[in-house]
Amino acid sequence: MKSAVETLNPTRVRLTVEVPFEELKPSLDAAYKKINQQVTVKGFRQGKVPARVIDQRFGRGAVLEEAVNDALPKFYTEAVNEGELNVLGQPEVDITELKDGELLAFTAEVDIRPALEIPDYSGIQVEVDAVEVSDEDVEKSVEQLRERFASTSPVERAAEEGDVVTIDLEAKVEGKVLEDGVAKGVSYTIGSGELLDGIDEAVKGLEAGGSATFTSELKGGSAAGKEAEVKVDVTAVAARELPALDDDFAQLASEFDTLEELKADSRKRLERMKKYDQATQAQEKVLDELIKLVEVPMPEKLLADEIETRKHNLVNHQLAQMGLDLAKYLEIQGKTEEEFDAETKEQAEKGIRTQFILDELVSKEKLNVSQEELTEHLMRRAQSSGMSPDQFAQAVVEGGQVPMLVGEVARGKALAVVVEAATVKDTNGEVVDLDDDEDEAADAAETVEAATEAADAEVKDADAKNEG
Repeated sequence: MKSAVETLNPTRVRLTVEVPFEELKPSLDAAYKKINQQVTVKGFRQGKVPARVIDQRFGRGAVLEEAVNDALPKFYTEAVNEGELNVLGQPEVDITELKDGELLAFTAEVDIRPALEIPDYSGIQVEVDAVEVSDEDVEKSVEQLRERFASTSPVERAAEEGDVVTIDLEAKVEGKVLEDGVAKGVSYTIGSGELLDGIDEAVKGLEAGGSATFTSELKGGSAAGKEAEVKVDVTAVAARELPALDDDFAQLASEFDTLEELKADSRKRLERMKKYDQATQAQEKVLDELIKLVEVPMPEKLLADEIETRKHNLVNHQLAQMGLDLAKYLEIQGKTEEEFDAETKEQAEKGIRTQFILDELVSKEKLNVSQEELTEHLMRRAQSSGMSPDQFAQAVVEGGQVPMLVGEVARGKALAVVVEAATVKDTNGEVVDLDDDEDEAADAAETVEAATEAADAEVKDADAKNEG
């Protein structure tokens, strides 16, 4: 076999392959054997029909077609390996010559990963929010904890702000009660904003047994986004009573003996949360700056597939679960389809650039993923997916997604290397030391995952298709 590579552009090549006919013999033998198992010829046992009889009865062309279809993937893969190409996706194959007994020639156009030059990134500088926890932040945190320990007691009076009411709801659209528009015995805290717009005003002033009707835009269900006439019946009213903020509350709500100890712990916890947010912000900003430094040619087909995957995931998964179509979603978001398409393309391009750049860094810095790191990442992903680690691991293995997880961890480590080399200052002008975060690489993996979204699956799928 002879092969040659022609570069069409930085992300696409054309392979020209010539195969001497004798190299097709294994595939020809396999083709005769396959046809033998599928046909019946009088006078011959099944599977024992001679090749010359198959040629006469069914045509040599059918045999050649079967043999070429069998042989092409093998010769294509050999040509890819010979050319040391990092291909993406399925090739577009064109058989240019097929001479029985002499030669098979074909061309294959395919996208490739672009060669990237990673410049010195140590000069990257970003600014992040300072870690500041105010007394007001602490008081708010303690108040939220206090709310969790509130008790309720029935009252015989009109409902007020902060009361908990038990209500029945019935929603009509265009005069018809929706099948999924009836709910009984719903518990609702007035002023929480957890139900429909307008419900607070409707139930305030009502006693148990009172009713009201109001108009609101439905947030979910079969008529999501539509204006509905909603009837609300109050069946019970209960007042909420908050525990006193004292040492007894601290002992009730925590492992601490005094309120001051509880507040001190709340301050520490808020500081940890803000440091985590600060680290995530640093990673995102450093990643944005890194992307600006590197020229990344964009494979057109990969980009088109990525855009389509993102749209498919949004429409057929996220919006479908909410009972929305794309048109209604865009109406709610206040976007035109052109604006949505432009945003999706921008996000898709960023995801692909992020993956290509960080993959190149993984190679350049010779970064490896240990079993411990992979297991830790798997545990995190399982937790965020709501599955047990065993269930998630089984799903990952069965779906062939282990390489994807390894890639996420490796790219997270690559981003951590860049963040460590960058200068990160807070809004007070103080240099932020992110080395104290033991989970920096793991956190960076989550940042990368959010940036790439569907891109990782697209590129991995493209790589996998090439192997086939």
